[in-house]
Amino acid sequence: MRRSALILGIGAALLLGGCVTTGTGQQAVSAGCDTSFRLVNVSGVTVREVYFSHSSRNGWGPDQLGDRVLPSGQTMNFRAANVGSYDFRVVLANGRASELRQVNICRASTISIASNGLRAT
Repeated sequence: MRRSALILGIGAALLLGGCVTTGTGQQAVSAGCDTSFRLVNVSGVTVREVYFSHSSRNGWGPDQLGDRVLPSGQTMNFRAANVGSYDFRVVLANGRASELRQVNICRASTISIASNGLRAT
């Protein structure tokens, strides 16, 4: 009986090993999830600000571009700190803002900025 419980415990640990939860309730990056993504600007307008944060957080945090901008036709690479769902916000040079929420960062590798909003693929 003890041996069966031990085997079941090891099996469960192996199955759940890719999902490690941090103290904030977010899941830490695991070997089975690539949290890197490309931000592609096909909007025809320069992107002035980029924000992304885990969906469980309140607020956007700092502008990820800092002193840079993302011209139309250009791509920039980022990496999210944790697995799970992320929210995205961009502000264009013309002042228009777009948001996209609840993007599974393990499944989406590209966030496209178009004239009609944001799209994850």
